[in-house]
Amino acid sequence: MRRRMRSVRARATLAATLVVAIALVAAGAAVLLALRASLIGQADAEADSVARNAASALSHGLAYNDLDLPDGDENPVEVLDRKGKAVASGEDVEGMNVSAKASDRLNSVANDDAGDTDEGLADEEDALEAGDIADETWYGEGTATVEGLTADYRFAGVDVVTKGGVPLTVYAGAPLSAEQGAVGTALTAMLIGLPLLLVTVSGVTYLVTRRALRPVEGIRAEMAAITASEDLSRRVPEAATHDEVARLARTTNETLAALESSVERQRSFVADASHELRSPIASLRTQLEVGAAHPELLDVEGAVEDTVRLQRLAADLLLLARLDAGERSADARLDLAAFVHEETGQRVGDRVEVSVDAESVEVAGSRGQLARVLGNLLDNAQRHTRTSVAVTVRRSGEWAVLGVADDGTGVPAAERERVFERFVRLDEARTRDDGGAGLGLAIARDVAVRHGGSLTVRDTPTGGALFELRLPLAKSDRPAQSAQPV
Repeated sequence: MRRRMRSVRARATLAATLVVAIALVAAGAAVLLALRASLIGQADAEADSVARNAASALSHGLAYNDLDLPDGDENPVEVLDRKGKAVASGEDVEGMNVSAKASDRLNSVANDDAGDTDEGLADEEDALEAGDIADETWYGEGTATVEGLTADYRFAGVDVVTKGGVPLTVYAGAPLSAEQGAVGTALTAMLIGLPLLLVTVSGVTYLVTRRALRPVEGIRAEMAAITASEDLSRRVPEAATHDEVARLARTTNETLAALESSVERQRSFVADASHELRSPIASLRTQLEVGAAHPELLDVEGAVEDTVRLQRLAADLLLLARLDAGERSADARLDLAAFVHEETGQRVGDRVEVSVDAESVEVAGSRGQLARVLGNLLDNAQRHTRTSVAVTVRRSGEWAVLGVADDGTGVPAAERERVFERFVRLDEARTRDDGGAGLGLAIARDVAVRHGGSLTVRDTPTGGALFELRLPLAKSDRPAQSAQPV
């Protein structure tokens, strides 16, 4: 049972049934109360009419015995004096038991002591003069015995003073059998219909929920199959609707596509890394084997170059692995202009002198990672330039822009995104000695993105390549009004 209740269908059905049951009970109670109030209102009007007709006859001087009272079965009537004694009653009426609410006034007067009774009578005479009928009617419920049978009635009480100045109270009743019968019939219908309606609601809810969740089960089954087969090219079925389930399917497929792309990228990365590592390792092994057999033929400089290249490649791969793992940059503040001057001043072996034109701006990030970005951009510029390499630092709204420009052949427009892919070398840089492993620009862009910035390339006015690194300014160095990057 507990396992069944874990089902979404079962929980939805139970919740819907409970909600409908509560709503139906509340609505049924309201209907019954409204029906009873309406029928009691009709009984009150009927009883009031009978009581006032009798009171009117008394106020006009008609004697008690001459009153034309209705049949006791339909409307029992009693006329009481100030002491609560019946002076007249309807046909076959053997007794009436009226609720205290309707007879409060009579009982309070009847229970007065003898000294207070005269005063009470005097008050009544002041309130109602001879031949007057009270405007107020008292209502209540009780029983009346007619021909030996006792039944429930709704009573109305009216005060009247005869022409002779005698104060009387007329009580007339209206039967509650119609009200009780109607309410009982309605209650019986509700008690019979409510379970049937709840069964119908629960059944329909279960079927509708099962139909609505059928695509979800299809998504689950397909995901289980994808997990078992490890085939990330498969996709879950998408419904033609535009509801939440269809959006779930689309999002799942987008996630699978991103996962497939990530896995393919990882596989390609591993394959390219293995290829790049195999070449220097094989070259180094060959040189060492030759040197072991013929020491005089050992190329020490070549072995050192291969070792250095292997070391750099391993460092690049390690940095890429840390970036892919989500390594966050250190939140250190640095002046970008001073940073550029310091890094370019430490470079040795450049074939072209680097010129710097830097505006003082502050950014936040990892000094080591940003140094790697600047170094990779300068290495790339030195590799492709003819006569000059220029570094600029400027402010652009909320961004610090670091540019590295050369006067080489530039980057074709069709290759300006591809150059940032891993292990990509353009045709003129295919040689490993000159072109590197094709990781420098990929690392530079990954670091830029991790710092909340971007790295792009475009042509310089002279036709060379201009790489622009955009980094957000440190918070205290931002202008008062935000500006969008250009």
